[in-house]
Amino acid sequence: AGVSGVNITKVHAAYSLGASKWQLLRHVILPNSLPEIFTGARVAMGVCWGTVVAAELVAAQKGAGMMIIAASKFQLTDIVLMGIILIGIIGYAIDVIMRLAEQKLVPWKGQG
Repeated sequence: AGVSGVNITKVHAAYSLGASKWQLLRHVILPNSLPEIFTGARVAMGVCWGTVVAAELVAAQKGAGMMIIAASKFQLTDIVLMGIILIGIIGYAIDVIMRLAEQKLVPWKGQG
């Protein structure tokens, strides 16, 4: 989606200025598609984290999901809530790290 969203006039302009296919890829297509790639990566990281937590809840010997399941069997609500908060904090931290990486690596995002 990121590559298909590259403005075709930029591609034509690069070709008319004598850019090779490698230069076109490096200087036009990749920089213009990186914002969409990072958006997809952020969404994928969220899905991956949710999958890890779900797998821990179903069949794990260690981890936050197993801690929640074990605590729920003994009605230890405080540990269950702390596990849920921990999962949320880690998920939020992953999103913040991805946003910071995007700001550092793609500073031109949203600038026409």
